[in-house]
Amino acid sequence: MSKVSYYTAEGLKKLREELNHLKDVERPKASQAIGEARDKGDLSENAEYDAAKEAQGMLEMKISKMEEILSGARVIDESQLDLTKVLALSKVKIKNQTNGMEMTYTLVAESEADLATGKISVNSPIGKGLLGKSVGDTAEIQVPSGIMKFDILEISR
Repeated sequence: MSKVSYYTAEGLKKLREELNHLKDVERPKASQAIGEARDKGDLSENAEYDAAKEAQGMLEMKISKMEEILSGARVIDESQLDLTKVLALSKVKIKNQTNGMEMTYTLVAESEADLATGKISVNSPIGKGLLGKSVGDTAEIQVPSGIMKFDILEISR
């Protein structure tokens, strides 16, 4: 049974585009590489052929995994989400109690996480620690360097 995972409409579109690219562009390239290697002679001692076959196997495995992910993917309807607590797709403004630094993160699915754009995975230590918290709560989060405390300042979409 496939695992259900939640995505933004944009994240799901990106996932589908990547899968289509693998199927429509990369798969034909892999077949062509195998054909070219096969034309070079004896297959029993043809390292190029073995490498091309292995690359094709890895590609097919990646395609299969992405199809499995897509079969369990659901788009979150942001208009139905509760703004009183932190959930997936929440935009959370937090303050680090240790250094007073304020940060804003959006909690997203693991495949959409990108720290450079402020998107952290709901499966990350900080993401897990923030889930279910409300404005005014303090989140104590176990990270590799110890326990960090964050004040929840604001929740939005």
